[in-house]
Amino acid sequence: MDQSSLYANLDLNEEQLIKDGNHVLVYYKMQPSAQHYANPKSLKDYLAAAAHFAAESSTGTNVTISTTDEFTKSVDALVYDVDPENEDMHIAYPVELFDRNIKDGRAMIVSFLTLCIGNNQGMGDIAHAKMHDFYIPPNFLALFDGPSKGIEDMWRVLGRPNIDGGFIVGTIIKPKLGLQPKPFADAAYDFWLGGDFIKNDEPQGNQVFAPMKRTIPLVVDAMKRAQDKTGQAKLFSANITADDPFEIIARGEYILEEFGEFASHVAFLIDGYVGGPTAITTARRCFPNQYLHYHRAGHGAVTSPSAKRGYSAFVLAKMSRLQGASGIHVGTMSYGKMEGEKSDKNMAYMITQDEADGVVYHQKWHGMKPTTPIISGGMNALRMVGFFENLGHSNLILTAGGGSYGHIDGAAEGAKSLRQAEQCWKEGADVFEFARAHKQFARAFVSFQHDADEIFPGWRDELKDYIG
Repeated sequence: MDQSSLYANLDLNEEQLIKDGNHVLVYYKMQPSAQHYANPKSLKDYLAAAAHFAAESSTGTNVTISTTDEFTKSVDALVYDVDPENEDMHIAYPVELFDRNIKDGRAMIVSFLTLCIGNNQGMGDIAHAKMHDFYIPPNFLALFDGPSKGIEDMWRVLGRPNIDGGFIVGTIIKPKLGLQPKPFADAAYDFWLGGDFIKNDEPQGNQVFAPMKRTIPLVVDAMKRAQDKTGQAKLFSANITADDPFEIIARGEYILEEFGEFASHVAFLIDGYVGGPTAITTARRCFPNQYLHYHRAGHGAVTSPSAKRGYSAFVLAKMSRLQGASGIHVGTMSYGKMEGEKSDKNMAYMITQDEADGVVYHQKWHGMKPTTPIISGGMNALRMVGFFENLGHSNLILTAGGGSYGHIDGAAEGAKSLRQAEQCWKEGADVFEFARAHKQFARAFVSFQHDADEIFPGWRDELKDYIG
């Protein structure tokens, strides 16, 4: 059934829709199924598929129904722009469509996803559809939690300026699974002698060989000893992810009780893709005084460029700010081992600036706190110089597991090499000249020789007298 007369209006003007502020706008890449449409690239067939998509996302279905009235028509989602050749589809969703909390009237990412990435992903006449950007109008934006804490709160603990406090050098305890409580805490202590921030890797929690109630007290002790030895504050991101919101709360309360006076040194990590918006919102609302660390483990199932359905990593990052994530992993922008491109820096701009250009929409955040970019995945000191140059700033958190524990002189020296990489970039120094004066950075060339050969050819001759 062609519903384009009901769920499409190509006369709508995007600029006016944004000015009016009554719609959430969503941009998709969509391809109709050739099994259902004779010419999916024609405007007629493409618009028919797009209209069916909008209908299924809002008030309609695939048949004419008797219960439709004038009010239901007023909240139809409407296709307002298409480009069949480039598979571009833009839909305007009236804000009234989205579910609100009964206790406080606030908005939900769950509802946003239910409508915009709901049944439409499984419709037979749609070959594939993927969300690449969305726009939230000011009045609706105000109904989302947004972050309660930000990187400035981390800087404050570390004794740094609250503006442009710079690079937080972090790691992930490796191996990601298998360490018992004492080896785990020992690994934390070793890194903290040179670095700032340690996170649980995403699978680490309450395994039988490393129960949380045996591991966390030892981590607290390691933090205290590292702080005493270095005279510097240290940070720990504890994984409190669970299926059950009450388990999330129980884990969080236990960890805060153990850290006691150092509670402000603790972030809470939630696996936000597999745990979902419920897990993120539980942590955000029950622990508003803690930095909320959004790990996106599993996201590649839908966000990978090779995936034709779901939504992009950019969309995931933007949603994380709405939900209240203090920081989210954003990949390594092609500089590490994970999928990504240099242009992914736009993702970092979108979640940190008060307004930024997205893939198609310019989003104003109207004072909502920023979400920190967290960089992770195959990074080491040699890769960081180019990374900072591409991004243009160093106000972020790095969690480099191999880049720390893989340093030939140990985790503390690895942490120092990462901090020196930021210094090298900030000074605009010649990399080889800088390495000659900074031992830990120089020794990174020996530690990560494959990267050194690829990024800095000739390093062996340049540094032969400085890397022994």
